[in-house]
Amino acid sequence: MIRHIVLIRFRDDVSEDKVSELFAELHTIKDKVPGVIAITAGRSESPEKIERGYMHGFVVDFEDWEALAAYQEHPDHKALGAGLVAHAVGGIDGILVLDIPVAGQPA
Repeated sequence: MIRHIVLIRFRDDVSEDKVSELFAELHTIKDKVPGVIAITAGRSESPEKIERGYMHGFVVDFEDWEALAAYQEHPDHKALGAGLVAHAVGGIDGILVLDIPVAGQPA
């Protein structure tokens, strides 16, 4: 399994309603891209309070690297990505992405 982790620093003028709209769009991708296992998205509620401005994020679990590649090329992902970049602090500079194979799971 591959875990796709995305952290976003949204601009101050981006409302929580807009963030919810973007995350709702993200959730629709699950039924459109084969190999998506689960999608979780939201605002940090960490008691550690060390988000450093990255208050929102999401995780997408994929069956394998091929499913992640299909997601990356899917037109709905590209449209969502453009929306995230448009609303992030500094554009793409306000977004962090990590792709991690999950031990004990197929990758």
